[in-house]
Amino acid sequence: MLPKFFQRRGGSRPAPRRAVANARSQGTLASMKSNFARAASLLTAALLALTFTLNQASAGEKEKSPPTVVTHADARQAAQLVTKTNVVVLDIRTPGEFASGHIAGAMNLDFLAGDFSGKLAKLDREKTYVVHCGTGRRSTNCLPQLARLGFTNVVHLDGGFKAWQAAGQPVEKK
Repeated sequence: MLPKFFQRRGGSRPAPRRAVANARSQGTLASMKSNFARAASLLTAALLALTFTLNQASAGEKEKSPPTVVTHADARQAAQLVTKTNVVVLDIRTPGEFASGHIAGAMNLDFLAGDFSGKLAKLDREKTYVVHCGTGRRSTNCLPQLARLGFTNVVHLDGGFKAWQAAGQPVEKK
């Protein structure tokens, strides 16, 4: 072996330490580029799949049922609907509340009963329903459920049965 003085520095052959360092840095950089490209392509594929799935889901929902139309009516407007059109009055108070007085011809489904959802699901979704409770709180909570079930025309009696009575509308007792 030649003394250090005669050894070649620079040139076409790098010193062993530099060669190892260069190889490591080039390998790390290459693997980082490769990992980034792989991650970017996976992310793009995932976003495309998600977009396709959401489009299919929204298209399927549009075909299943028309949107629920909920209108709000005060007691006077609701009374006009009840007397002049073919609507179903849906009273969702308890049977005790219903027995103490209700709108003539109303159907009673207890919102607080365990079988409320099942009974609600059996109703004709094409009919127009005037929905009310005692004060409007329970019937307001019922509106999203009617929408999920696909009811197409719902009228909410704002203020409930108390507003109906306060407006002097007719009440029937059983």
